[in-house]
Amino acid sequence: MFKIALAQTRVHPGNPRQNAAIMKDFIAKAKAAHCDIVVFPELSIPGYFIGDIWDQPDYIDECVRFGDEIRDLSQGIAIIFGNVAKETDRVNLDGRTRKYNAMFIAYNGKWLSPARSPYPFYIKTLLPNYREFSDIRYFTSLIEVAQERHAFPEDFLSPVQIPFDDGRKFRIGPLICEDSWDENYPFKPMHYLGKMYDIDLFVNVSNSPFTLGKTQRRHRLFGQAIDKIHCPAIYVNCTGIQNNGKNIYTFDGASSTYQKDGSHHSACTPFTEELLIVDFDETTQAFTSPSKVQPEKSQIEDIYDSLHYGLKHFMDTIGVHKVVIGVSGGIDSAVNAALYATVLPPENILLVNMPSCYNSDMTKSLAKELADNIGCLYTVIPVQDSLELTRKQFSETILHQGQADKGHLALTSFIEENIQARDRSSRILSAAAAAFGGVFTCNANKAETSVGYATLYGDSAGYLAATADLWKHQVYELAHYLNDKVFGREVVPQGSIDIVPSAELSNKQDVTKGQGDPLIYPYHDYLFAAFVERWQRATPESILNWYIDGTLEKNIGCAVDVHKLFPTAKEFIDDLERWWRLLAGFAVAKRIQSPPILSISRRPFGNDLREAQLTPYFTTRYLELKERLLSESF
Repeated sequence: MFKIALAQTRVHPGNPRQNAAIMKDFIAKAKAAHCDIVVFPELSIPGYFIGDIWDQPDYIDECVRFGDEIRDLSQGIAIIFGNVAKETDRVNLDGRTRKYNAMFIAYNGKWLSPARSPYPFYIKTLLPNYREFSDIRYFTSLIEVAQERHAFPEDFLSPVQIPFDDGRKFRIGPLICEDSWDENYPFKPMHYLGKMYDIDLFVNVSNSPFTLGKTQRRHRLFGQAIDKIHCPAIYVNCTGIQNNGKNIYTFDGASSTYQKDGSHHSACTPFTEELLIVDFDETTQAFTSPSKVQPEKSQIEDIYDSLHYGLKHFMDTIGVHKVVIGVSGGIDSAVNAALYATVLPPENILLVNMPSCYNSDMTKSLAKELADNIGCLYTVIPVQDSLELTRKQFSETILHQGQADKGHLALTSFIEENIQARDRSSRILSAAAAAFGGVFTCNANKAETSVGYATLYGDSAGYLAATADLWKHQVYELAHYLNDKVFGREVVPQGSIDIVPSAELSNKQDVTKGQGDPLIYPYHDYLFAAFVERWQRATPESILNWYIDGTLEKNIGCAVDVHKLFPTAKEFIDDLERWWRLLAGFAVAKRIQSPPILSISRRPFGNDLREAQLTPYFTTRYLELKERLLSESF
């Protein structure tokens, strides 16, 4: 019988000293519990998302030294962990130091390696190069190593045998993260190892960020793969947060054990550092300790847990514990304020209402109600005087060209809307944050971010956009969840949930008359999601094809009847093109300059969905369909 410890540790990216200290503490606990094996996550010493720090040889050397310290603690216990490995006498094609994303196995102070490997570690075979991952930029894969040596990957892929002092020998199948998610790769490491070798246990070490639905999908796919090769497995992932500059990712861990029939046997608590100890009978190849499976959560529970965890740890990471939030009385700012109230004491939260003549008494009272519900600090700083000052300045400012008088710049209603938005963020909130000793937030949602329905340097500004990866309907769901489950009382005012969403920046946006945003969220949420989040991303051509076929609602997942929203084909096409031109056009420029996002979806904006500033493009097929459809309408 073997006692195996799954060390679900928090990985601090860019801080190998702290990570090594955490590992040493967990190793001591595993030894105290008389464990035979302790397993840590992928890249548990350097972290994963550290940008081009990977190109600092001194940093790599530091990580290697800490890896050696971990090896020296392996007296009487096998330690399996992920770290960077380097090969000093080789460089990559671009001249940079040769590095590997590697699994190290240490026992009695010595490295153990796959029997057929030319290195004292296992090299990650499949390097992801999609979404937020850029492994190929930094690491060399086992496949490339084989090619350089004029061999096949199979020639270097083999189990690692641990020779325990009592004479027992234990064979593990080493895998690093992507090596198990091989359905779209021509070479499948897990399948090959399971087919060719007698393995006691697969060990997958991962550094895998949380995404909505990923944990359930992982259990399903991993279980199916295990069942095919009929060999048990453990999966060890990290907790914590990591970022690539534009996206803040949370890591939920979800470290697990699986029986050889693929059934899920036990799992660590999500978003929690934990040492999960399990008993494993090598003769029957089965986990014999009591099963401990986490209950499946609803999507909104996962959303809240990830945002709450990410927000708390990001503020800790940057050393900020006070926040200023501009509150309008609407749903987005109310949800952001309530979310911050789950991680900060009320005295560290300042809500600021900044009305102009266009703000209704209804929304102003809702802003105050929100502050009272939270019990936080609250103030009102109107922007009307500064708007009047700007109007006066522009009316009196003459344009000159040589000796000629060219009049003055005229402010339209639209320009004045943006003046108010910029005044609120760039002047008032930034000054309030400095005076309060904190930061101010961006309260954006994903629908508005998609099409740039926010003012550049205005409400698109802030230190972090905590809810910018949530569609509007998810913001409403989160409001209900916060009230019903988190606080158990009304914190987000019901009026903010019921009121029509509106910027209230002109007399054409009067909420008391039901004048709201130009976005029809029950439709546009799903239209924009089709443009952004689908793996095979939709374009206007796809949308128009589905519209013609009568399958649009089904394909994008919306519940509204598009033909009732847009009675004619022309109205539908005009709306489609309006938002596509913004989404693929100027909204990109706004997103490039936007704050980092707490990322939870399968395609958040930022370095996950990589964009270039281009002219919006309509395919030839789209233009043909449009012409045909419009001609048939007359």
